[in-house]
Amino acid sequence: MRTCATPGERAEVFTGIIEATGTVAAIEPRKGTTRIAISAPAFADRLRTGDSIAVSGTCLTALEIVPPIFQADLAAETLARTSLGQLKPGSVVNLELPTPAGTPLGGHIVQGHVDGRGELVSFDPVNAAADPELTDWWLRVRVPENTRPYMVEKGSIAIEGISLTIATWDGEMVGVAILPHTRTVTNLRVLGPGDPVNVEADVMIKLALEQKRSTSTFHVTLEYMLANGY
Repeated sequence: MRTCATPGERAEVFTGIIEATGTVAAIEPRKGTTRIAISAPAFADRLRTGDSIAVSGTCLTALEIVPPIFQADLAAETLARTSLGQLKPGSVVNLELPTPAGTPLGGHIVQGHVDGRGELVSFDPVNAAADPELTDWWLRVRVPENTRPYMVEKGSIAIEGISLTIATWDGEMVGVAILPHTRTVTNLRVLGPGDPVNVEADVMIKLALEQKRSTSTFHVTLEYMLANGY
């Protein structure tokens, strides 16, 4: 699900390494779209009108920038596919700017195309007696049905735009080990059971399965994907 590129434009690429969090300042339904305003002090001097930015894993276009706030329009498809329309003023969101060409990928290829809303089932410290800022955490998310064919143990997944590794997969829920740093610098620290989370399956697995189904002799390579904006 993408709303940050018009036909003919090169698609942006993210890595799922969250740079900062922001806070929803307002959500305003308008004719045809919904306008969201986000306070993002970390990007006050970096964003320009028309820039792409991933908001909790959803690629949006920055509009009407008055630092530290930028605005973006949410199309009907975005509202139907992601959790953004369910946010409220004060909600914390993850933020990431596109990865410049030639930059090493710190996470995995994330397109900002949210496949659907998952549900946070539990998020618990591995050691309940330890300092919550120092212990690892265990995250369990029920993924939407349309993404389940692409879930692979030890494969990649983007949850709320965060590049994560699937540690366990039971056909419905993924289990993910979360480092203290990841919890601290993302919105995972404020989410709880029952909260919706944006889920994007690994595009490499999607393409591999599509290639397997296809009778074509064409083969997708990493070089092809990067050259075509993935």
